Amino acid sequence: MRKTPKIINDPNACAAELLDGLVEAYDGEAKKVGAGSIVMSDLPDGKVALLVGGGSGHEPIYHGLVGSNMADGAACGDIFAAPPPNIVLEATQAVDRGKGVLYLYGNYAGDVMNFDMGAELADDEDIRVETVLIWDDVASAPPERKEDRRGIAGLVLIVKIAGAAASTVDSLDELVRVTTKARDNTRSVGVAVAAGSIPATGEPTFDLAEGMMGVGMGIHGEKGVLVDPLCTADEMAPQLLDIVFGDDLEFGDGDEVILFINSLGATTQMELLILNRALKPLLAAKGIKVYDTVIGDIVTCQEMAGLSVSLLKLDDELKKYWDMPCQSVGYSKM
Repeated sequence: MRKTPKIINDPNACAAELLDGLVEAYDGEAKKVGAGSIVMSDLPDGKVALLVGGGSGHEPIYHGLVGSNMADGAACGDIFAAPPPNIVLEATQAVDRGKGVLYLYGNYAGDVMNFDMGAELADDEDIRVETVLIWDDVASAPPERKEDRRGIAGLVLIVKIAGAAASTVDSLDELVRVTTKARDNTRSVGVAVAAGSIPATGEPTFDLAEGMMGVGMGIHGEKGVLVDPLCTADEMAPQLLDIVFGDDLEFGDGDEVILFINSLGATTQMELLILNRALKPLLAAKGIKVYDTVIGDIVTCQEMAGLSVSLLKLDDELKKYWDMPCQSVGYSKM
């Protein structure tokens, strides 16, 4: 099998070197802290802090979502690996401004274990930490087992709202409430058509026969709901929406949503826009108004081919936070 060519240096140094490059991309507005964290350079005293994080290799998330009205910092792991507890603690110490820190990250076993250990270490230093897990992937577990679901591209919308709230609320409890509402109002489903690869080996992360698609596959290639022949965008759109609409969050006449169509890395803007063309009439036929559309490659898995569709159901409060401007390397809204 031919290995995937990549423009890198030492394959085992990718996570460290990409973090250095990311810090440079912020042009002084963010800085590297400790062994593997990125934090905004000028955080005001008394601010409720938002810390995100996870494995590298999915850029620009999570680490590129640090910014104005976005996350205050990110704890960065190795490629596709959770950040270790010491890095979580260093990031927590760096963002804490006396009002506590919210951990917001995807629901994966390694991340949960290491962030929980980081929270325990922070507690030893009298830093209050609360956690909201992102579990928007409807294909990864049924509604009665939501806590077992994976976090996928819906995290971008949730971090956007949480970051705006963190800039305005007065307490950690209030930030937890708003963020939990955004999480609970977000549903996503993905489809993969070809694997990405691990930089250290060049080997693909999963096998999928040519001409097939994995419906509901996770961002690393985790099992979805079925493997089907690859279909057209017009055929795929209703199939993905049916999975979202079949969940326990009701979408219907009069609802307003944020629609996010995300490339997993190799899928082009052309393909995303063609799918958007197919999705919008289906949503309109159900009486759902798209309040805002986000299209791009923000939650990636190296050169993995495929995409995901996320819907965030709005109310007046969530709309207020969504409308606030934000700026980061990975996502900005002006």
